[in-house]
Amino acid sequence: MSFQGRLFLLVFFTLALAMAGFGQMGSFGHNMADMKFTTIPPLPTCSTGSVQNGNPASGPSFIYAQAKTGCTIPWHWHTPNEHLVIISGVVRLDMKDAKSVILRPGGFAVMSSKHIHQFHCVSTCQFYVYSDAAFDLHYVDKAGTEITPADALKAVKEMVPMGMK
Repeated sequence: MSFQGRLFLLVFFTLALAMAGFGQMGSFGHNMADMKFTTIPPLPTCSTGSVQNGNPASGPSFIYAQAKTGCTIPWHWHTPNEHLVIISGVVRLDMKDAKSVILRPGGFAVMSSKHIHQFHCVSTCQFYVYSDAAFDLHYVDKAGTEITPADALKAVKEMVPMGMK
């Protein structure tokens, strides 16, 4: 897809969310240099995010996130539908009962509620994540049985944050 096509999709997606009335921004807008990035437990520390709109703890939210090369968010599912737009880098999404998908800048994916998937940052990536309800994350093992965040993160050799079981 051409740069203009990717730009159109990004602008269209952003405007569609704004027109749908999901949450209110604290200001008209801002640039990435002004964003405050933090780790978001129970996600791996190789990824950070900055909430741009809404409140992920209580309702729909729009999060700008970044992940280091090699960062993996192990097999999991969410209660809300998750929408992903890739800004830079390369991402591999592994979906249960489906082929893996490689997404590049301008790439878009929707993970339906409770659909098991895994995220892997092939090369340093930046992306937007939109959740249509309060954000949650349920890690699972290969059989699809829910496991603790600590067990999931150990499986990808990720450091387990203090206080997380």
